[in-house]
Amino acid sequence: MKFSEMPYRRPDLEQLKAKQAELTERLKNAKSYQEAKATFLEQQEESKHVHTLATLASIRHSIDTRDEYYNEEEKFWNAAFPELNEYTQQWQLAMLSSPFRADFSAEYGDLMFKNTEIALKAFSPEIIPELQQENDLTQEYEKLLASAKIPFEGGVYTISQMTPFKTDPDDARRLAAWKAEGQWYKDNQAKLDELYDKLVKLRDTMGKKLGYEGYTTLGYYRMTRNCYDKNDVEKFRQAVQKYLVPLADRVYREQAKRLGKEYPMSFADNALEFRSGNPRPVGTPDEILAQGKKFYDELSPETSEFFRAMLEGEMLDVLSTEGKQGGGYCTGLPDYEIPFIFANFNGTQHDVEVVTHEAGHAFAEWTNRKRIPLDYVWPTMEACEVHSMSMEFMAWPWAEGFFGDDTRKFRYSHLSSALTFIPYGTMVDHFQHEVYEHPEYTPAQRHGIWKKLLGIYMPWVKLDGEIPFYSDGEGWQRQHHIYSSPFYYIDYCLAQTVALQFWALLQEDRKEAWAKYMAYTEQGGSRVFTELLENAKLISPFGDSCLKVVCETAAKWLDDYDMTGIL
Repeated sequence: MKFSEMPYRRPDLEQLKAKQAELTERLKNAKSYQEAKATFLEQQEESKHVHTLATLASIRHSIDTRDEYYNEEEKFWNAAFPELNEYTQQWQLAMLSSPFRADFSAEYGDLMFKNTEIALKAFSPEIIPELQQENDLTQEYEKLLASAKIPFEGGVYTISQMTPFKTDPDDARRLAAWKAEGQWYKDNQAKLDELYDKLVKLRDTMGKKLGYEGYTTLGYYRMTRNCYDKNDVEKFRQAVQKYLVPLADRVYREQAKRLGKEYPMSFADNALEFRSGNPRPVGTPDEILAQGKKFYDELSPETSEFFRAMLEGEMLDVLSTEGKQGGGYCTGLPDYEIPFIFANFNGTQHDVEVVTHEAGHAFAEWTNRKRIPLDYVWPTMEACEVHSMSMEFMAWPWAEGFFGDDTRKFRYSHLSSALTFIPYGTMVDHFQHEVYEHPEYTPAQRHGIWKKLLGIYMPWVKLDGEIPFYSDGEGWQRQHHIYSSPFYYIDYCLAQTVALQFWALLQEDRKEAWAKYMAYTEQGGSRVFTELLENAKLISPFGDSCLKVVCETAAKWLDDYDMTGIL
């Protein structure tokens, strides 16, 4: 079935609650494992259907945030899910106390129970009002960004549509684009400050209501951190400062030489990797998708079947249009056993990375689409990001079809950007820890923290006040995850570190790299992150060893890369 044909109708919330309550009672009263399992499987089907309806509404709302019907449906689900959580919690408690727990563990593994215990630590009926408010505030933030109309060179553009101008080879035009976008954020900063201030205090209240010191512990539980903790993340941040920041600094110093710029550079100059322009894809969006099809057809039989199904089902919405939510994501529609990719093509390298990155997520979901329980389709977030970031590197042999004459530029840019991203992503995480440890901070104090961290993690950036918003230490407000998914961003950094292992292996043995990728991906969410890595014979990103080896290998590749003719 094509996406446009998938029916949506708002369910009756009271009926959903009643159904979940009935299933819970049946589980409690089950006389045998067979009876308990039958109830469990029925509950899984019910969960799949609810998830599918909510996801359909969310996707259609994000495609056009001006659509009043789906705007109201998004509001409905924002209020409904916190109420449904109470009934989900009763089901979870019944599963945990079931006399057949050992039987369930024997058939489905114990991780479902471990994750349930974590989920129970992250919810109580008393925080339902706060959860509903949180949903409304994050939706308001996304709508604000989606509503952006930025005047530039006689036209009006969305934030996503400004991206090509922000990497234009012409210095004056590029700087003007950064200033124009920065001014929009500056003009809306009072609202951005207000929304985030409310979110921080709301989350702090939720944490304290559940008996924690504030939000941080609750935030880790909400992210289902089931095999590492805050201390492990702090060690990773230290390794990033020790190994990656110096390597990234070298990358930007070389960039400054290529551009003929003084180091450190402005945000606008950091955005231009080559004087002749950043690598750009060749062809129209349809041609980029056609090259994506060629890549997946030739990569493996499994990826070929997957991507053909995505195209036939029209499960990719990738054009940047007015009213469309910014960014990109992949999600699943379990009733139809198929994923969906949302993105905003803007004529930059990003467009190709959608076809590889988001489709990496989608391929993992497709591979595990029949898993039971439903929670085992996806692992935790950091593990999910390995699927996507590693798939980007898998596409290197097909890069010429995507980039044409810019292929050599692209490979250098892709690797160097992967390396320089990790300090930024780690800074996002560090910033959030500071914010939630000090919920009393004013907006000005939060901006001050970001500006201080820029000096630690991104010393190649010049903060001179020339570009509104960005060079004032306020650029964190453009990062959606900080508002909508607190503590998520470190997942990208952990995953990028693992993906760089795949990159290194791909330089030596593509067959082995793909075998390890499949060994990792085929496990779905049936294991915790560190076990997924161990089972695929990959090194954990925690501690020094992984980043040390990755940085040494990448530094040698960058030093040896033939840059002849690339200006």
